[in-house]
Amino acid sequence: MTNFDIKKVLLVKYGEISLRKGNRSYYENRVMDTIRYNIRDIEGDIRVRREQGRFLIEDMNKDLDVNLVLQRIKFIFGITGFCICTKTSERSIEVLEDIAATFFSNVYSAAKSFRVSTKRSDKTYPLKSGDVSAKIGERILNTLPCIRVDLHNPEVVLWVEIRNHVYFYVDSVAGVGGLPYGASGRGVVLLSGGLDSPIAGYLSARRGVEIYPVYFHSPPFVSERAADKVRDLTQVIGRYTGQIKLNIIPFTDVQLFLRDNVHEEKLTIMLKRAMLRIASKYADTVKAHCLITGDSIGQVASQTMHSIAAVNSAAKHAIIRPLATIDKQQIIDIAKDIGTFEISIRPYDDCCTLFVAKHPENKPNTTVIERIEAKLMEELDNLIAKAIEGSSIETI
Repeated sequence: MTNFDIKKVLLVKYGEISLRKGNRSYYENRVMDTIRYNIRDIEGDIRVRREQGRFLIEDMNKDLDVNLVLQRIKFIFGITGFCICTKTSERSIEVLEDIAATFFSNVYSAAKSFRVSTKRSDKTYPLKSGDVSAKIGERILNTLPCIRVDLHNPEVVLWVEIRNHVYFYVDSVAGVGGLPYGASGRGVVLLSGGLDSPIAGYLSARRGVEIYPVYFHSPPFVSERAADKVRDLTQVIGRYTGQIKLNIIPFTDVQLFLRDNVHEEKLTIMLKRAMLRIASKYADTVKAHCLITGDSIGQVASQTMHSIAAVNSAAKHAIIRPLATIDKQQIIDIAKDIGTFEISIRPYDDCCTLFVAKHPENKPNTTVIERIEAKLMEELDNLIAKAIEGSSIETI
């Protein structure tokens, strides 16, 4: 075959970003900037640019090392899929037939059935999508006489996209979807070593929220291994977000004070209110717009509707609860999918599990809780201030 202008590239698909109107370019630019940053040290003259509703990643001088690039960018939020393509600037249908037949026979000659599907984004192209598919399909049939066309359940689908250039592909890799990280403001995540809160942080980040996790550490009641769990969980989430600042807050004195001054059945609610107060102050520092927790309605006594209502007034900011209506099995499935499950089930307790009452109140009265807390606020405020002063931020 004639040595046509062909090259291996990546076409990057994005989902709901394409539905944005006035600010679509803002979201597109954030994703492209993240792609460029993640592949900045890969050798070659690699370019990232728009291509009629897609992003195109190519090496200007040779085939793109698609596997290496995919390792760097497959977890970027806002991307729904990656198509490993053969790209050409040729436009003649006869030439495209040759390229498609060679591409297909080199890789998929053992396939028993196929279908060609064409998307013609360039409406100036003289042939309609169905005509392009028919001509390319006929050429493949002539090249591989043992194969047959199956329009409904083919073994292989050859996709043809006619844009500024023409692209052929079969293989694609799913992206994680969502919105570009940081495009939806900032949130402080109350992060523990359990299953739920890391998923809440991940789901918020997937919707474009830049997350600032805080972890409440209670030595000597919990070991440093509990803090290491949280560091490891943060690192997993960082695969999707990039670098994260984890704020580790010493919480022992606050816990002991509340344990000694609050009835046991109300202790969990009071501890959560203290955490929200600290998280709100940190949110002011980092200019965050919300707090994010791993509460799932009815999962435990502290997550009944009465309990959720009883802690809300302690926060200055809106509280986002991504897991509110998700059951435990769904949470476990997400944890396994993103890689936090095995870390979360390590047998090291955090402050949220050590001071749980045997019979916690599951229908607390908000007014009563606030009245009890008001009597303790002078000392509690001092302890909260000391906890914030003693916090340490680690870049992970």
